[in-house]
Amino acid sequence: MTIKKNIPLLEEILGEWKDELGNDYIGYKNHVYRMLHCCFALYECNEEEKKKIIIAGCFHDLGLWTENTVDYLPPSVLLARDYLKKENLQQWSIEIELMIDLHHKIRACKSTDYPLVEVFRKGDLADFSLGMIKGGVPTEVMKAIKEAFPNAGFHKMLMKVQGKWLLKHPLHPFPIMKW
Repeated sequence: MTIKKNIPLLEEILGEWKDELGNDYIGYKNHVYRMLHCCFALYECNEEEKKKIIIAGCFHDLGLWTENTVDYLPPSVLLARDYLKKENLQQWSIEIELMIDLHHKIRACKSTDYPLVEVFRKGDLADFSLGMIKGGVPTEVMKAIKEAFPNAGFHKMLMKVQGKWLLKHPLHPFPIMKW
């Protein structure tokens, strides 16, 4: 697998959110690169499928910053929907919205209509778990991805944000998790 250190569509989309992401820009961008490469290692994508995964990847966690909440899936879906409308790609809305909304689902997504939803879930989990749960990503590929795109404090930031949320919402600690 070839690791692409520059994906123009990803750079373009996330570049528009650089101010919103602030100090977390590099960490989030590298997370997106890592999870995309995990997805590409798991599934042989055509160009359209790659573009869908890239778009979903860019928006999948953005609500964390735009709405300053750990319950970021609904705002992330809305941001992606707005982007798709602006780019005249509304025909992809259902699939990309499912990719974002279900990317923290605990059990597998078994949709024959939208196989990218499960690929995306596994790709994000592989990176979120720091490669401990690879979901089919080969160990050597995971190692190369992590070397190419350093963590840059992404997971540390997630733990800090989650800790603050937990103190305020002890009865609803993980609103993004779905069965």
